[in-house]
Amino acid sequence: MCSMEISEAMRGLVSVPFSTFVHSCKSYLRRINGASGPFIDQGILEEPTCSREMCASNSENSEQVYLAQVSIMNAENKERCLLEVLKEDIQEPIFLRGKSFSSINFWMNGAHLRSSTHYDPHHNLLCVLAGCKKVTLWPPSASPFLYPMPVYGEASNHSSVIIEEPDYSSYTRARYMKEYSERVVLNCGDVLFIPEGWYHQVDSDDLTIAINFWWKSRIMTQMSEHMDAYYLRRILSRLVDKEMNIMVQRNPFCRLGDCTNIQPMNKALTGFQLFNLQKDSPLQTLEPSTLQALYELVSLVHDSDEVVNQNDRPEPTSEGTSSNRRDETKIAAPDDSSLLDKDPVAKTILPVEPLEFRSMMLAMVRTFPRTLETLVLNMLRPVGAEILTRKFDEIDQLTTKEEQAEFYKTFYSVFEDQYAAMDVLLNGKESFSFQVFQNVLDKYLRVHVDRPT
Repeated sequence: MCSMEISEAMRGLVSVPFSTFVHSCKSYLRRINGASGPFIDQGILEEPTCSREMCASNSENSEQVYLAQVSIMNAENKERCLLEVLKEDIQEPIFLRGKSFSSINFWMNGAHLRSSTHYDPHHNLLCVLAGCKKVTLWPPSASPFLYPMPVYGEASNHSSVIIEEPDYSSYTRARYMKEYSERVVLNCGDVLFIPEGWYHQVDSDDLTIAINFWWKSRIMTQMSEHMDAYYLRRILSRLVDKEMNIMVQRNPFCRLGDCTNIQPMNKALTGFQLFNLQKDSPLQTLEPSTLQALYELVSLVHDSDEVVNQNDRPEPTSEGTSSNRRDETKIAAPDDSSLLDKDPVAKTILPVEPLEFRSMMLAMVRTFPRTLETLVLNMLRPVGAEILTRKFDEIDQLTTKEEQAEFYKTFYSVFEDQYAAMDVLLNGKESFSFQVFQNVLDKYLRVHVDRPT
C-alpha cells in the first residue's frame, strides 16, 4: 500500500494511503451522483472496499483533499517518486522524444478544485486522463498586472491577487489582467503546452485525473551561471528603458488641450495682452498651441507658492537675480498612477513639437527670463527634467551643430549660475531614473528599495 502526502485545502499536507484517497473519491462521487451516471458505466464508482467508518470519514473530507504533484519520475530526487510504479503505464508523447524531463507528476482531485495563479520554471505539458480542467493563461509580460509574490519569498512564482475577487484598491493594475488572459478547456484525452514562465490558474471538475511533463527550456539549459550577473543587469536595464518610455509617453490620440490643464486660447491671449505685445515680439511668432503652452507655464510659476516677490513682466535678459534653488529633488514613492499626471510642467511641455518647443524656450528667454529661471530651478520635478532633456535631444536631431550651440548658449544665459541649472537637470533625470527603477522592482519582483542618502 502506497502512502503519500496529499494537499488539504487550508490545512497544508497530510499523509494517507493512496488507496484511502481513491476510496474517498469514489464515495464522494457516489454520494453526489447517486446510482447512475457515466462513472457507473466506466466502473469508476464500484463500491469501495473499505470499512464503513473509513468511508464515512473519507466522504466528509474528500471535498478538501487534492493529490498534487506526486512524482512518477523526478530527475533531481528519485526518493520523491512515490508513484514510480506508474512509469511503465505512461507513453512518452512522440513530439517530446529526446527531451530530458525534470519530472513527470500525477494529479488527482475528488471534488471541484481551483489552483492558485502561478507560473512554473519549466516547460509544461498537461495531459488530462479523466474529467475536465479549465485553464486560464497569462503571458510573462502580464506579470505587472498579476502582482507576483516577492522574489525572495517561498511562493515567489505565485500571484498575490485573488483572481475571482481582486482587490482593486490594493492591486490597481489587476483591473487590466483579463485583457491579457486566454481560457482553455481540456477534456479527457486533451493536452496543453504551457511555456515556461506563463502564469496559469486551473479549475478541475469532480474526479479529474491528469499527468504532466516538466522539462527545462533551451534558454535555461544553455545559460551559463558565470553570466548570470551580466544577464541580470541587461534585463533590468531593458525593463527600466521600457518602463521609462511608458511613464513619459504621450497619448497619440490626445490633443494638446486635452493632455494638459491649459486654459482656453482666448484666456491665454487675454493674459498676454497685459504685456502689450508688439509686432516684433517673439511671442507673435509662436503657433497658437505653443502660445497656449507658454501661457500655462507662466501661470504655473505665478501661481506657485515657491515664487517669492516675483514680478514677471517682460524684461531685458542681461542682468537679473536668480531664484533660490531647491536643495533636494522630491522623490515620489512609486505607485500605479502616472508620474506624468502629477507634474503639470511635464504635462504642458510634452505635447509641444520639438522645433516649436525650441521657439517657445527662446521666447521665454527674451520675454520671461526670470520665469524660465524659476521654472527650471524651483519647479522642475524629476519627470519634468526627463521630458525637458528629451525635448533637447529631439531638437538636436532636427538642427545643425551651429544652431544647437546658439540655442544652448541663449537658453543658459538666463541663469546666474549655469552649472547650477545643469545640476538641477542632471539630478532630476537621475531621480526620475531611480523612480523608474523602483517601479520595475515593484512590478516584476515585488521588492521595494529606498534611495541611498
